[in-house]
Amino acid sequence: MAPSDTTTDPTSDTPHDTSGTTAVAMTHSQIMKALSGLMLGMFVAILSSTIVSNALPQIISDLGGTQSSYTWVVTAALLSMTAATPLWGKLSDLFSKKLLVQISLVIYVLGSVVAGMSQNTGTLIACRVVQGIGVGGLSALAQIVMAAMISPRERGRYSGYLGAVFAVATVGGPLLGGVITDTEWLGWRWCFYVGVPFAIIALIVLQKTLRLPVVRRDVKVDWLGAFLISGAVSLLLIWVTQAGDSYAWVSWQTWAMTGGAVALGLLFVLVESRASDPIIPLRLFRNRTIALASAASLFVGIAMFSGTVFFSQFFQLARGESPTMSGILTIPMIGGLFVSSTVSGQVITKTGKWKAWLVSGGVLLTAGLGLLGTLRHDTPYWQISLAMVLTGLGLGMMMQNLVLATQNQVAPEDLGAASSVVTFFRSLGGAMGVSALGAVMATRVTQYVKDGLAALGPKAAAMGHGGTAGGGIPDLDKLPAPFREVVEAAYGHGVGDVFLYAAPFSLLGLVLVLFIKEVALKSRPAAHAPAAAAPAEAETAAAGARLKG
Repeated sequence: MAPSDTTTDPTSDTPHDTSGTTAVAMTHSQIMKALSGLMLGMFVAILSSTIVSNALPQIISDLGGTQSSYTWVVTAALLSMTAATPLWGKLSDLFSKKLLVQISLVIYVLGSVVAGMSQNTGTLIACRVVQGIGVGGLSALAQIVMAAMISPRERGRYSGYLGAVFAVATVGGPLLGGVITDTEWLGWRWCFYVGVPFAIIALIVLQKTLRLPVVRRDVKVDWLGAFLISGAVSLLLIWVTQAGDSYAWVSWQTWAMTGGAVALGLLFVLVESRASDPIIPLRLFRNRTIALASAASLFVGIAMFSGTVFFSQFFQLARGESPTMSGILTIPMIGGLFVSSTVSGQVITKTGKWKAWLVSGGVLLTAGLGLLGTLRHDTPYWQISLAMVLTGLGLGMMMQNLVLATQNQVAPEDLGAASSVVTFFRSLGGAMGVSALGAVMATRVTQYVKDGLAALGPKAAAMGHGGTAGGGIPDLDKLPAPFREVVEAAYGHGVGDVFLYAAPFSLLGLVLVLFIKEVALKSRPAAHAPAAAAPAEAETAAAGARLKG
């Protein structure tokens, strides 16, 4: 069944012909009204990821978890979000985007409520998986819905607004989570409950304000492809998290897991190459911009999620700050992200040029992570602030604009899949980065504690390990003064090592961005684009025809 040529305007039920170029563009007020519920849903998604960051040390301590548990509470949500993102993107090409956004919000609410009732880390991690599925839908669909209504030339402006929402939720989440954790009559469980009212409000607003065209096609969802890519990513992350702790890096477990991940990955490629409607159309990667932007997003994801996860441990365990204060101290990074995402979006809309922002963002991000690699528990705060500002500026310039560059290269029918591909690789980078760097940090902290105790002399052995043996999260208030200093120094140095290891990946992202060719932004939204392919799309189609020939 061919797609219908009749669609619905996002703010009315009036049909419009989309086979030509005569569709009437939406006004700014119409777009903002339609995006209001979407931005609220995006706020909920980001809030769920950041609100627990400053509460995690307390949560893991109360539930008797280890550094591995700490990492997996974060990684579980990232893993399910990564695996689900391409599926949400493909579903958005087949079904109502509005309905899918609402379904993802409901999934998020259910996961959040049960997570707040968790009595052990296993239950909490399982609930974070459910949350991640919902958040993956919100993250992917926000970009897709925007692209369906707004032309790439104007989209930079509204991407800036989404970036501002991201910044507010990112800075507000840790602050709110810290306050909730420090409030005796609330406690950390309310970190999971507090997002539920926002999600319900977003559902109501979406129902009233968002109307999008629904193009129904007689196709099948590629469930086998979704299963294979989920299995490959899961095996890889389990290996990265456990290697060096539960088993050696070079062991039969390593060969089994990495071999299994590679095998599933190859099967995924085989299935996608033969599927009538693949979850990730492999032909998209014949376009150089899409391939490079996806790879760059992988490395940006490592920096993005590592910053939000490990800063809370640095300020609380290396400097003895409260969860609330820990959130306040990260404001410089969020401020940089807020400014750069908003300003870059406005300027891109006026000029139509976006590559300079990507390159500048890569330089600033690499410099910021390099400076953060020098962190120690007694590093002056002004130095930390400078590094955080640079990191935030770099992230703000790269995140949304990599998606924008990709969306500008595809035909309307591939919009959902292409947008979700970039989001998928960013989430994958975050999941892999947090897993690998979390494992590295656990190993380094344990070693630094041992070295510190050895420096204290024979009496230090009588102090025990303060809960750090086996990757445990220590309670600084219960440690004797000499040992507390050792633990604080160990976590300060360990977090510095994490950022130092993340910096080269950011540099790789910068190198990839340099090879992206800038293409003029289109002046029509995807939902109203003419049937004729744009030059970049024609180039992709021609490449596919040559390969088939």
